[in-house]
Amino acid sequence: MRLINPPGRYIDEVARNTIAYVLAGGKGTRLGNLTRVRAKPATPFGGKYRIIDFTLSNCINSGVRRIGVMTQYNAIGLVQHIQRTWSHLVSEMGEFVNLLPAHLGTSNSWYTGTADAIWQNIKMLEMVNTEYVLILAGDHVYSMDYLPMLHAHVERGADVSVGCVEVPQRLGHQFGVIQCDDQGTITQFIEKPSDPSPYAQPSGNVLASMGIYVFSKQVLLDLLHADHADENSSHDFGNDILPKALSSHKLVTYHYEDEHGNPGYWRDVGTIEAYYDASMDLVTAIPQLNLYDANWPIWTYQEHLPPVKLSHDSCGHHACAKDSLISAGCVFIGSQISRSLCCYNVRIEAGSEVHQSILLPDVRVGNNCSIHHAIVDEGCVIPDNTEIGEDAELDAQRFAITENGVVVVTREHLAQL
Repeated sequence: MRLINPPGRYIDEVARNTIAYVLAGGKGTRLGNLTRVRAKPATPFGGKYRIIDFTLSNCINSGVRRIGVMTQYNAIGLVQHIQRTWSHLVSEMGEFVNLLPAHLGTSNSWYTGTADAIWQNIKMLEMVNTEYVLILAGDHVYSMDYLPMLHAHVERGADVSVGCVEVPQRLGHQFGVIQCDDQGTITQFIEKPSDPSPYAQPSGNVLASMGIYVFSKQVLLDLLHADHADENSSHDFGNDILPKALSSHKLVTYHYEDEHGNPGYWRDVGTIEAYYDASMDLVTAIPQLNLYDANWPIWTYQEHLPPVKLSHDSCGHHACAKDSLISAGCVFIGSQISRSLCCYNVRIEAGSEVHQSILLPDVRVGNNCSIHHAIVDEGCVIPDNTEIGEDAELDAQRFAITENGVVVVTREHLAQL
């Protein structure tokens, strides 16, 4: 039997025999102040979404509708968002998005690694009727149909399939790096090598793991039991499970490509610079990530907010927004916004200019402010006549600033002014 999977797709048997586990418990420390009080997967992205919406939407659109989400650090906002967004699945049809917090259960500790997160919920995995397990990260931004990868795993008789993309060699130290033979069988898996140059492809890039794995269920159970018994293991897929499995199991690569055979869009937005660059791409004329694809919608919880309003101020100066993404509930009064991304419920008062910046939900910008090349965190209230992004030395004294000059403004920064 095949079930309709909106919009117009069918759920096939491989998808129905798959359960997905989404790892969403990392601290996200590289995002600095943006993840001080929220989990990285709950960080706003693209105006109306949270980062985890992309992974979960990929699951639903691919027909994988049995999902467990591992949560841990600063999880309250993430839990609330998932409960609001994904409660519509039909449990009577075997569909669910279950929240799986670190519960001091099997290991009597918090999740110590990505593999330990699955181990602590191994009873659920043993009981569920499934043949394949899809392991995903909840903090990446991409649109990917998992079905071709699942089918390739079955057709190739693989024990483990690893989703991979080529990345510049200079970035290889941030990823698990793969070497494989001509048939795509993995021969080496090196987690975050300090020098990735020995593993470079003919193109000069390195083949990087996306943190997307397909396991045959029994293989995963066997590997988890062996890893749990190893006192020297860090209980991590990249550091322990995959390198050790190379000698005993068939591990293969799955190259993530678009319909034209080019590397697919996938971003680890784990640093301020990566988060800023991926966000700024969305305001270009033809962004690399298409948020408007009706055949691959990104699902999220939407606040019930009024339409965007652009109004003139008391002096008759009209508000103007160009080359920007503006979300619901925003009000601009006699202000100028360009090449910027405004999340929902942002208000910008008269005489203010915002350029190449990201304003997260519920930001208020006062009169006659200038904000350039900045990320303003959720709920910030910018006082009248404030300049941000004009004087790097002054910005470094008041706020956080990256090497490339992106200024990060939080409520804690503003409270100290």
